[in-house]
Amino acid sequence: MKTAREKMLAGIPHIATDEQLAAERDRAKELLHDYNINTRPHDSIARERIIRQLLGKVGDNVSITQPFYCDYGTYIEVGNNFYTNFHCTILDAGGVKIGHNVLLAPNVGLYTVGHPLDADLRSQCYEDAQPIIIGNNVWVGAQSIILGGVTIGDDVVIGAGSIVTKDIPSHSLAMGAPCRVVREITAADRERYLMRMAQ
Repeated sequence: MKTAREKMLAGIPHIATDEQLAAERDRAKELLHDYNINTRPHDSIARERIIRQLLGKVGDNVSITQPFYCDYGTYIEVGNNFYTNFHCTILDAGGVKIGHNVLLAPNVGLYTVGHPLDADLRSQCYEDAQPIIIGNNVWVGAQSIILGGVTIGDDVVIGAGSIVTKDIPSHSLAMGAPCRVVREITAADRERYLMRMAQ
């Protein structure tokens, strides 16, 4: 018989109050307390040490602005040059994989966890979790929410305030609630920006 943790990682409904899962969440809470409350913003050595203890995999040049929140931390993988602004929340029960050169603006939420529509099952603390995958060179705008089961391709920009419920293909500008692809990002976008820099 599968444990609650094994069910969680397989995307199968499980009881969230399971003792092993609760202990993992308590570990994360302790590390997050140290990170958000007990370390100075400029103490980069202490902050990096805690983040490397908290997260499952951490690349180089990772900067996570305080405060930061997550469920477990263990199931989060981030690549090189990862940056989050204030109040990033990642509920990582389903696993979150983030590529290189990813920027998350203030108040971005990545939520892998869902609950049953049936009130009786919900009151019994059932939940299930689906992974979130974010590719390379992605910028997620402020107040955006990404839900479990979503894959975001490379070179994507998600507009502020978006609610991402479906996959977003690479090289896309996407926004809205629900989030939809507006258009492809092309070389013309780079040229326009370079022209502004020259003014």
